[in-house]
Amino acid sequence: MANAEKIKDNYIDYVLTNGEPPKSVYNFAKKTKITEADFYKIYGSFEAIEKAVWEDLTIATIITIKEQEVWPQYTSREKMLSFFYSYMELLKTKRSFIIYTLKKHPTKITTPNVLSGARSVFESFAEDVINEGLGSGELADRKLFSKRYKDALWVQFAFIINFWMDDDSAGFEKTDEAIEKGINVTFDLFQRSPIDNLFEYGKFLTRNGKLKEKMGF
Repeated sequence: MANAEKIKDNYIDYVLTNGEPPKSVYNFAKKTKITEADFYKIYGSFEAIEKAVWEDLTIATIITIKEQEVWPQYTSREKMLSFFYSYMELLKTKRSFIIYTLKKHPTKITTPNVLSGARSVFESFAEDVINEGLGSGELADRKLFSKRYKDALWVQFAFIINFWMDDDSAGFEKTDEAIEKGINVTFDLFQRSPIDNLFEYGKFLTRNGKLKEKMGF
């Protein structure tokens, strides 16, 4: 009986060696010295393996960063920066395979299926980080807009991954810079700004009609 890790490792080795997926599950199972039935007990397809690799890397990153002693003291901004820096370090260990899985899918507006599991894990994590920031007052609670914060972070996720794929700088230093700038700009937008103060002032004037009349508005 095979286990998930053995199948994943053999599949990664196969596609990186041959530049394409196996011709069939039967052929792959035979080379891996397992039965076809054993394969299907764990994975329903080769794409399911690729999806699991992304999901497992995302989960592993979250577990690792939460084990840091300083984690509870981090702001929501710092937590998200920590995630991306750690995530990219982990992706480096499987860079060739990660690029292989993404290049199989044409560029689309929607998320490729291979990232669906990773997206679900990431958005759950992002939502927890955002809620902590809203609770502490670090992030501005803008009612309906606040619910879209996690979507903005997923856009950053996709941007950073695509940037990293094309990054040829030593040690992927440009990707680190892209993470810093992208996440900082995003969280600057999440935080209270002069525009929020203007809206609050407008609501105040609307609620206080007498004041509005006295000022001649």
